[in-house]
Amino acid sequence: MFESLPADQHTVAALGALAHEHRLALYRLLVERGPDGLAAGVIAERLGLAPSSLTFHLQHLHRTGLITQRRVGRSLIYAADFAAMNGLVAYLTRNCCGQDDAASDLACRPGAPACTAPANTPDRRTA
Repeated sequence: MFESLPADQHTVAALGALAHEHRLALYRLLVERGPDGLAAGVIAERLGLAPSSLTFHLQHLHRTGLITQRRVGRSLIYAADFAAMNGLVAYLTRNCCGQDDAASDLACRPGAPACTAPANTPDRRTA
């Protein structure tokens, strides 16, 4: 979606999209769900958001390329775009942490119980 923007501007747009409690909760829900995604109605129910509010937040995430949208019958199904997420994490690791080699090992995979760091990288949650 933001292919024409420089990487820094795309990163700012993606991080900006996540910088809201409802959008962050929505994104976490979709990441946990995996590539199958969820219907908009199910998302609204689980997050307790009004449909119009949910639509606003979904479109914001969709415009930045962090989530995908597909139609199945009459339902819109939203899912996290794991390639975009991993690209964002890699960009941050490469440009903010100075770890070019580690960026290729740090990835979240659909269906995994949690994102994991490479074996030679300390887990910041327990450090």
